[in-house]
Amino acid sequence: MRTFGKWLGRTLLLLIVLGVAAWVFKGEQIKRLTAVNSLFSEEKIVNNFSHMNELFLSAPVPRGEGPVSELALGGPLDLPANYDSWTETRSITSAVVLKDGLLRHEAYYLGTGPDDRRISWSVAKSFLSALMGVVLDEGAIGSIDEPVVKYAPSLKGGAYEGASIKDVLQMSSGVTFDEDYLDFWSDINKMGRVLALGQSMDGFAEGLTETEAAPGERWKYVSIDTHIIGMVIRNATGRRISDLLSEKIIQPLGLEAEPYYLTDGHETAFVLGGLNLTTRDYARFGQMVLQNGAWQGAQLVPAAWLAESTRPSAKTASGNRQYGYQWWMAPDAQEGEFFGRGIYGQYIYINKPLGVVIAVNAADRQFRAAGAHDSNIDMFRALALAAQ
Repeated sequence: MRTFGKWLGRTLLLLIVLGVAAWVFKGEQIKRLTAVNSLFSEEKIVNNFSHMNELFLSAPVPRGEGPVSELALGGPLDLPANYDSWTETRSITSAVVLKDGLLRHEAYYLGTGPDDRRISWSVAKSFLSALMGVVLDEGAIGSIDEPVVKYAPSLKGGAYEGASIKDVLQMSSGVTFDEDYLDFWSDINKMGRVLALGQSMDGFAEGLTETEAAPGERWKYVSIDTHIIGMVIRNATGRRISDLLSEKIIQPLGLEAEPYYLTDGHETAFVLGGLNLTTRDYARFGQMVLQNGAWQGAQLVPAAWLAESTRPSAKTASGNRQYGYQWWMAPDAQEGEFFGRGIYGQYIYINKPLGVVIAVNAADRQFRAAGAHDSNIDMFRALALAAQ
């Protein structure tokens, strides 16, 4: 009887422990799901964008033990007359302007500061594009004309069966995917809930079965294409994106603060929008790209790859946008003028002819309003001219 009592007591204790563990686990899931639902609310958006690792699972992208690459000061800019009104209208949180690698302007707004590691959103896609160039150069991937299923065989039989690596780089996979951020049931928001609940991003991608165009036939911006690029790189190298990006690009850049990726519950980086850096560190990455992939005597990213990635090559449907390999160009862009762009006003703008890099973070809830994006490009061009 005494033995039975001990057994019963231990069983009850185990059940209590398991119950508490389940409650904690579910509590974390509920917390992350709640964060998704209020992520862009007016009263929370600025703080949320500076503290994403408090809301979601995350993994560091080690910066290494090397010294910080200093940004030498240049003379101050005579800012355009409408600069202050632009920062207010577009809810700018930070802006850094480099000219020939010199820091010409730096400012922070809405209670943010230089130490904030701000969410990149789709600017992260341009980082992954650079990493693809490194992996190709090292031979882990033979060619971007190869099918994605060669390196991501779990996608066989699904929507990506016929797509090449180039197709997904150019957002031309033909996969059916709803990118409407304002529709609760859109694919992009379903994917956000997968992330919040700690489920598998790979599993979500593998579950896509519908297409609306043949691969390579036409351009349509679908963020899940970038996740496929991540799957290809991970499977080709056998390494996590966070570790690979750290070794090949982040550590050599000598960033000020250790970046981090948001991740799913399987430690898979949210490569299509989950990278977080300080604004000065975004500018450092942009300066490396402006320098054709070179940084302090080392070639971090092949120059030929960057040249190919940042020219308009995708079959965009209209003249109001141009796209390369995860980089944007304005419809009237001169050669060497391009940018990474993320929702709610995140940018790395690069103007090679003028030697200017502009990194901007924002919490612009009206980023899709008519003329919002054009006003940003106009301001970047005005700042680039002011820096001459």
